[in-house]
Amino acid sequence: MDKRPSWDEYFMEMAELTAQRSTCLRRHVGAVIVKDKHVVTTGYNGAPKGIKHCAERGGCLREERNIPSGERHELCRALHAEQNAIIQAAAQGVSVEGASIYVTHQPCVICAKMIINAGIKRIVVREGYPDELAVDILEEAGIRVVKFDTDKTLPDSVL
Repeated sequence: MDKRPSWDEYFMEMAELTAQRSTCLRRHVGAVIVKDKHVVTTGYNGAPKGIKHCAERGGCLREERNIPSGERHELCRALHAEQNAIIQAAAQGVSVEGASIYVTHQPCVICAKMIINAGIKRIVVREGYPDELAVDILEEAGIRVVKFDTDKTLPDSVL
């Protein structure tokens, strides 16, 4: 019996580890872009390079304004994990066309649009996120969204 983790388990664990680098005060999110069973890039949510993180500023702007999760994404200092992973791939000159992305939380609508245009074909998420528009446009674009379940991992052949 093979005791090794499945590919989905392996890459989702990487996303969980990546989330630990997050500087967001509300939610720690990690993302790993994978192509042909190889990690292309990783990303976590946090302020852009050279910009102070919310903790360094004394708090979260969204918390101060009582903005619920899934709304008014533009009122946040941080880039999302998916955005950082896609930007890292672009900065390295690496295509993510046809790749999968493992994310600790379902992408928001902004990240969903970036994922679609980047050519990523499969999203594996651990947890949901309150953004129905993201779900709708990903479905319309034909992007496979898979809810990761440690009890029911997918066969490695789906990668």
